[in-house]
Amino acid sequence: MKNICIVFDHPYTVDACHNEPHNRSFSAALVTEAQKSYEKAGVTVDVIDLHKDGFDPVMHKEDLIAWRKKKVIDSLVADYQERLLKADEIVFIFPIWWEAMPAMTKGFFDKVIAKGIIYDEPQQGKIFVNKLVNLKKVKLVTVMATPHLLYRWVFGNPVTKIVFRGTFRKMGFHKVKWLNYANMTKLSNEERTKKLRIFGNKIIK
Repeated sequence: MKNICIVFDHPYTVDACHNEPHNRSFSAALVTEAQKSYEKAGVTVDVIDLHKDGFDPVMHKEDLIAWRKKKVIDSLVADYQERLLKADEIVFIFPIWWEAMPAMTKGFFDKVIAKGIIYDEPQQGKIFVNKLVNLKKVKLVTVMATPHLLYRWVFGNPVTKIVFRGTFRKMGFHKVKWLNYANMTKLSNEERTKKLRIFGNKIIK
């Protein structure tokens, strides 16, 4: 059976998928909708909720020493790595803050996407070697207040450069897809609900 791993980053956690004042997140609603759509299609879904797990995104001295030795001292990082290695598809969902991902997602890339485990260093003249042998596709789902065209043409799509070009394509993996929900603060609840319904069909493709 196909295995989807969703990596989610928002301080309110996935529990904020409902329209409750001061505890609501469109990003969380996207996770819930994605999970429902995938499961309806007969797919196994594994959700990594970074804030609920209490993930520490900081690369401490001891973490870096272990990273250089291709070892892991954080049990949660080791658990995440095992789950990524089993995944046929990885979906990252988070809001855009200051034109990039929040700290926990950046820390996830720093600590979890580790050499000797998720990838191997290149030999002469070659790119990094991807060790995610089951992986078929990587999807990035983002939510932002910035208009999409402004983010793309003025800021230059920094998040896709980091996630796609700077990470997965560097490992030789090119089957990537970006779904961006921009200018969200301007939308009514009805408009957001409509986007969620459409998203449910988009994410499984």
